[in-house]
Amino acid sequence: MHARTGRTVRDLRRENRTAVLRRLYFDGPMSRLMLGPATGLSSGSVSNVVAELVADGLVEEAGSVDSAGGRPRTLVRITPASGFMIGVDIGETRVRIELFDLTLTELARTERPLAPSGPRTARYDVDLVVDHLREGIAEVLRLAEVPADRLIGVGVGVPGIVARTPEDGAVVHGQTVGWDAVPFERLLRAAVDLPETVPYWIDNGAKTLGQAEMWFGAGRGARSAVVVLFGSGVGACVVTDPMGPGRAIEWGHLTVRVRGRRCRCGAQGCLEAYAGAEALLERWREAGGVPPAGADEETALTAMLAAAYPAELGTEPGTDPGTEPGADPGTAPRTEPDATALAVLAETAEYLGAGFADLINLFQPERILVGGWAGLQLGTRFLETVSGYAKQYALSYPASRTGIGLGTLGPEAVTVGAALLPLVDFFAQGGRRPESKPTTPAPAWQSALQDRVST
Repeated sequence: MHARTGRTVRDLRRENRTAVLRRLYFDGPMSRLMLGPATGLSSGSVSNVVAELVADGLVEEAGSVDSAGGRPRTLVRITPASGFMIGVDIGETRVRIELFDLTLTELARTERPLAPSGPRTARYDVDLVVDHLREGIAEVLRLAEVPADRLIGVGVGVPGIVARTPEDGAVVHGQTVGWDAVPFERLLRAAVDLPETVPYWIDNGAKTLGQAEMWFGAGRGARSAVVVLFGSGVGACVVTDPMGPGRAIEWGHLTVRVRGRRCRCGAQGCLEAYAGAEALLERWREAGGVPPAGADEETALTAMLAAAYPAELGTEPGTDPGTEPGADPGTAPRTEPDATALAVLAETAEYLGAGFADLINLFQPERILVGGWAGLQLGTRFLETVSGYAKQYALSYPASRTGIGLGTLGPEAVTVGAALLPLVDFFAQGGRRPESKPTTPAPAWQSALQDRVST
């Protein structure tokens, strides 16, 4: 006797549409004959699904290829203008908002700066951030002349832990930025002028970074990876399924020193209190360094790196730029490395390496990838030192099987990953838009936990 699976004909049709859309997205254009073995569907099923998708405007013809002894085979591909997504990165120094078509071609972008100095809680004032999104979303739609009802969704990368409730949707717990159970999805729905059917997908910024790097960046081809977001603080996303969404972890709040420095989360001895860019700059200042007055963290970190590695800016230690005609010796660029900046960076590299070792021992990933504005600024030279410490502190066997490198998608990776959140769901629904206000179900682990508590 066969067990009933509960799947309906409608479910099967949706799954078939999903299989074809995903294959065309990653490997298209393809012919119908090629789609059969690629998706595991019969030729009849492929023909029916492609015909449906063409009728819906999601797929279009894209030329032809010669066949062996027969008529040329028609190629089909995803139609770029059949849907649009917005990706948002709520970062440390700015809110970045980008509009993409269905093939992730950027159509418009805008940025709204956050205050470069002052208390972080003031910088991340919820009403201010919501206003930035309201204005920015309207601006990118206007710039690209895209009607709001053509959106398949808005993805947002946020700082903190994201929970979901039936009443408020996504609720953000961002302890380091003063967000205590902020009903962010409800606030956005009330403020942003979008149709109720447009879904919001709100998740941790490290998770959206991980999604982007695994699909399109340095994570492609890896079976498992940890993608590190190194900015003002540090976070990470653990990926065990290359096509899955990954799992955000609060790696920056791993205790690396008992009764150590006070972290911005309020605890003592967190990795972030030593290795985040904010803490790195603060430690440089405490040791006698002089970051530019009033500068934001990105500018200040650039100045610290210039002090530590002047040779990389085109001058070698020992040269005398003041001998050039018209040069002012009093304003000549530094030609000797700043020993204080170098010492702070070296200590930071060791803390990060120890943190990487914990990731290696806990998850044994195939790759560790570093992204985020600070990680990209520090670059390969700094990462080589970090990798050395990671192998020194980690167990030798998993360390020998883990590659460590930089992400390849640049500072826009979080925004791209955020835009992927609605795209993943759109494909999972077979390319069909919701006809009523979408609901955001709680993750399976959260539902199970609630069930356990209630019993």
